[in-house]
Amino acid sequence: MTAETTASGYTAGDYSATAPARLATRLAFFAAGFAMASCAPLFPFIKERIGADEGQFGLVLLCLGFGSIIAMPVTGVLAARRGAGPMVLLGGFGLALMLPLLGVAWSAPLVGAVLFVFGASLGTIDVAMNVHGAEIEGREGRPIMSNFHAMFSIGGFFGAGLMTLVLSLGVSVVVAALIAGAVTFATMLPIPGRLLRAGGGEPEPYVFPRGIVLLLALLAGITFLVEGAVLDWGALLMIERDLAEPRVAGMGYIAFSAAMLVARLTGGWLISTLGEFRVLILGGLATIAGVATILLVPWPAVALSGFVLIGLGAANLVPILFSAAGRQKVMPAGLAVASVTTTGYAGVLLGPALLGFAADMTSLPVAFWLVAVLMAAVPLTARFVVRA
Repeated sequence: MTAETTASGYTAGDYSATAPARLATRLAFFAAGFAMASCAPLFPFIKERIGADEGQFGLVLLCLGFGSIIAMPVTGVLAARRGAGPMVLLGGFGLALMLPLLGVAWSAPLVGAVLFVFGASLGTIDVAMNVHGAEIEGREGRPIMSNFHAMFSIGGFFGAGLMTLVLSLGVSVVVAALIAGAVTFATMLPIPGRLLRAGGGEPEPYVFPRGIVLLLALLAGITFLVEGAVLDWGALLMIERDLAEPRVAGMGYIAFSAAMLVARLTGGWLISTLGEFRVLILGGLATIAGVATILLVPWPAVALSGFVLIGLGAANLVPILFSAAGRQKVMPAGLAVASVTTTGYAGVLLGPALLGFAADMTSLPVAFWLVAVLMAAVPLTARFVVRA
């Protein structure tokens, strides 16, 4: 196989020049996944400390989402102007700083303020590391975004597992949060000096999403909605259909997460072998088939395989969408990735709530059928995505 020169002047097949940046991006994805997942086991203890009921604590948690959504477009502008590297560092070290503060915050307003900055840091690193990953992918001329996203999943598993273990041993929330912050900080430490230095040009201060970017953002929102639906409603769906007892209903999400991790670890090979178009088609159809399996099959073990199908199908859709956002020429890559990320987060944050409203008006199975119908947009528009 002869080496080919990419548009950016790098030789495809020789990845030594981008190896440090590739490692830095993997560490950034791991740090973001670890920090985000570390929060969940802490929340029940924080809720008890500040004396909030479910409704009040739900409002406090909204601060995290607001911080993320506000920071993402700003990060896109700055990444387009000055490159993604500085924003990766700002977001990552911001997460490391906010975790210990979350452990000592003693009132609802203070917890909300910390979560807002934590969410802003998470939104910043999320956009920046995807922009950075898309630039590396362009320079290397091979699909590696799925591998980066796999590191986010691994970080999430490690973060949730470590915090659960530490808290189960009787360690205080303050110490547990310090440990989470220390691990995040240690993960970020090797990153400075390894990031790509090249930045974008001088785009207009802000460009509203347009053209293919609008489609990519919409598809990201739908795909993230599927993930949010499985996370927030999957167990309840299993219970409602008499497929599982409440104590084991969470097995569906575990199966989904494991399948997604495996699919993302092998995503680079899969996309190189089949191409983005076929992966979008097959991924979308597999996701729809997974939802249909859960809704139609009366046998618990077979219904559980539906969660596996959703994980396998959805895993590489978002990485492909981010890659397409990074290479399109309609608008600066940083702004495009920011648009896709922001819409994706809206799908996670708002989608399950809208799904709940739909279920209240009809039923939870009907709401999941609506999710399957929306997912049909991915294979139907696959040809437009790969032309980005």
